Amino acid sequence: HIRKYFKNDRIIQLLEFPVLFLGALPAKTPALYSLMNYADIKLGTWYPEGGMHKIVEGLVSLAYEKGVTFKFNQNVVKIDVDNGIASKVVTNNEIHTADIVIGGADYHHIEQKLIAAPYRKYTKKYWDKREMAPSSLIFYLGINKKLKHLLHHNLFFDEDFGIHGSEIYENPQWPSKPLFYVSVTSQTDAEVSPEGCENLLILIPIAPGLEDNDEIRQKYYQLVMDRLERLTKQSIAKHVIVKKSYCINDFVRDYNAFKGNAYGLANTLRQTAILKPSMRSKKIKNLFYTGQLTVPGPGVPPAIISGQVVAQQVKKQFPITLAKALA
Repeated sequence: HIRKYFKNDRIIQLLEFPVLFLGALPAKTPALYSLMNYADIKLGTWYPEGGMHKIVEGLVSLAYEKGVTFKFNQNVVKIDVDNGIASKVVTNNEIHTADIVIGGADYHHIEQKLIAAPYRKYTKKYWDKREMAPSSLIFYLGINKKLKHLLHHNLFFDEDFGIHGSEIYENPQWPSKPLFYVSVTSQTDAEVSPEGCENLLILIPIAPGLEDNDEIRQKYYQLVMDRLERLTKQSIAKHVIVKKSYCINDFVRDYNAFKGNAYGLANTLRQTAILKPSMRSKKIKNLFYTGQLTVPGPGVPPAIISGQVVAQQVKKQFPITLAKALA
């Protein structure tokens, strides 16, 4: 689709790169997703001052205003089901009775680990056949000087796009010569770093389910740092004063992410719209799902929209229960 409008290889790569995170090579991704480029180029890229966490803070603040009660640091270990109704949510700290349960955690984890087998809609075989979007190796860096030749958003295409894409989707392995993305939020927002310093994020898309250890992470840190210094013509590594990595093992540990994925299900034709895992459990009347493994899909905006969609479903199915709760 993009090649109908552009011939320059570099422009084509720039316009195809975003769909790499959707779960397939550009040639296998529905042309519908060119809307992502329209949104970026025509509507603009928006950033909340103070960082992306400000979105979370805003949602929490609104929830408090509406009378929501939060129970933090409680790991859900089980959802009890009685006669097709989710009656209790069991955490590591206490047991909560429930009228309606909305699962915002990893869909696979909830269905395969938290509810008993007779109440699962999808089988292990079903999940094993799902095509996943990429995971990521991310480096969070604090730099004690200002950097040149970098913007808020930076894409590095100094290696072959096709090879990296193939090593994610067709022959899953750690990439030989990865493309990568660099975000320098401090170029735009003075709040995210001390004066005279930079806040850097480096992201490499990788196949989900790969072996992940410190040795591998350090290898790729050195690889991208060497290229970053060479391409931007400045020393960076010796000015790193804060360094943290995040990868497959972390996605599994913190989010119970299926195969350590970072971007949900691949947006192929057979996994789009109504062909995604259902928002409502077919076997548990009051259990609903939200998040990146269901409709409409992965990413911050779609995940928030997912919450809106499931809220409408709950209001439709349980109007009396909600009216009593709000009263």
